Amino acid sequence: MSNFFFPQLLTVEALKPYRLSTTWSTGETLEVDLGDILRKNLALHPILEPEVFARVHLDGWGSIEWFDSELGADNVYAWCKEQAGKVSHEMFGNWMHRNDLSLTSAAQALGISRRMVSYYRTAQKQIPRQTWLACLGWEATRPKPTELPLSLPTAKQYAALHA
Repeated sequence: MSNFFFPQLLTVEALKPYRLSTTWSTGETLEVDLGDILRKNLALHPILEPEVFARVHLDGWGSIEWFDSELGADNVYAWCKEQAGKVSHEMFGNWMHRNDLSLTSAAQALGISRRMVSYYRTAQKQIPRQTWLACLGWEATRPKPTELPLSLPTAKQYAALHA
């Protein structure tokens, strides 16, 4: 099992179609509804059968498995967080990708260390709400490295920045 992705999935239990209870090495027990995810992927449709869904288990690598189909722990962790109204490492990584930011440039944009950006990106640390709001604010304003915006852009200015 890779140690690159910090939260290890310890247990998984089917609660009802298509809801799982997951326990993580962080001490968190999180629920996730996989209904929409399973419906969107034709290859996963057999898991929509309640009897099949109930046979969920962990494989030897820490992923959730049903026979020949599996879901990676990192994706499941992100879905759990997002469905609980939290910021996931996937959301943070997508923000970096969307804005073409490296670890260094993301750290400079947020005024945090490069190491902390790496922790957030790999789910080794929880992403605080204020950090996520800073990400969204940075994306909305796109300030230059030596300037701080005094206000948010208007809808027209925002559209022009993102055109």
